[in-house]
Amino acid sequence: MSKTLQNDLLIRAALSQSTERPPVWMMRQAGRFMPEYWEIKNKYSFLEMCKTPEIAADVTMLPVDLLDIDAAILFSDILVTGEAMGGELSFEQGVGPRFGNPVRTQADVDRLETDCLDKLQYVADAIRVIQERLAGRIPLIVFAGAPFTILSYLVEGGSSKDFKRTKLMLNNEPALAHQLLQKIADVTINYLNMQIDAGVNAVQLFDSWALALSWNDYREFAHYYNKYILDNIKRTVPVISFCKGSSVFAPIMAEANPDVVSIDWNADLKNIKQTLPAGIAVQGNLDPFVLYADKQVIERKILELFERMRGENGFIFNLGHGIMPDIPFDNVKHAINVVKGFRY
Repeated sequence: MSKTLQNDLLIRAALSQSTERPPVWMMRQAGRFMPEYWEIKNKYSFLEMCKTPEIAADVTMLPVDLLDIDAAILFSDILVTGEAMGGELSFEQGVGPRFGNPVRTQADVDRLETDCLDKLQYVADAIRVIQERLAGRIPLIVFAGAPFTILSYLVEGGSSKDFKRTKLMLNNEPALAHQLLQKIADVTINYLNMQIDAGVNAVQLFDSWALALSWNDYREFAHYYNKYILDNIKRTVPVISFCKGSSVFAPIMAEANPDVVSIDWNADLKNIKQTLPAGIAVQGNLDPFVLYADKQVIERKILELFERMRGENGFIFNLGHGIMPDIPFDNVKHAINVVKGFRY
C-alpha cells in the first residue's frame, strides 16, 4: 500500500520501519478548532455531515490542506455502527450524542440488527471521494468504535460520567453484556472490512471509555472482543489500537496483536514501547492541553518527547487524546511545523 503513497511515513512507522522523523496526525484533527469546520457545520447537522460523502470529504480534507498533516482520518463518528444496528442516534449541542432507545433488557439486545452493512454504505462512498482527492499524497486512516465503548453509549443512552448502568449490566447480567458485545463486534468486523475494501491505508479501533473498567473487566469485556475483531478483519493495512487507559492496559492491548498501540499522556512512552513485544509501534502521547500553552512551550514539550524516543523505530506522533475545540488553530499549526522540521 505504501508504495503508491507520496508520503508513506505513517505506514512505515506503523510497521516499525525506520523513518527520518516521526509522522504526525492528531485525533479530532478535522474539528471544531478550525473556523473552516464551522463554516460547514453551521449549514448541516453533524449526522448530515457524516452521511453525505462530499461533505465528509470536505471536512476530512481540512487538516490536509490547512495543516499539511502526514495522514488524513475519515470524518465520521464511532457511533454510526450503533445507529446502523437500530439505535436512535442524535447529537445535541452542549449535550453530545444520545440514543433515544437505550439497550437495557434482553428484548432490547434481541432487536438490534447485525445484518446492517447497507446502512453504512455512505462511509465507503466517502472513502472513495476522499481517496480521489488525496490522489496518493498521504495515507487515509479510518476507524471504528470498540465494542465496550459502543455498548456503554447504547446502555447509558449517551455519554456518562460514572457508567453506572453499564457496570450494572456487566456485574448483574454478564451473559446479556456478552451477547450485546458479540453483536457489536460482528458488525464492527464487517464495517472495518468494508472500509478496507473501499481502499483505505490504515484503521484505528477506538475504545474511548475503557478506562472505566478494572483490569479483569477490561480483559473480559473489552480486550476479548477487540482481539476477536483484529483476528477477523483483513490485515492488509496497519491497525492502530487506542483506548483511554492505554498507559495501564497496553500489555493486554498488545495481546490482540495490533500493529500500533496508541498511548494516553499518563505514561512514559519509551518505557511502554520497551515493554511491548518487538514489532508493535506506539502512537502518542502529548497531553493535548499543552497546545493551549505558549508556542515555545509547545515546541519544548514536543522536542523532549522526540529526544526521549530517539533510536526507537515505530513511533507515530499524536496527542494522548483528541484536540479540544477551543485550542488556537495557530498553536496546532505550530506543533505540526515543529514535528515536520525535526530530523533524527
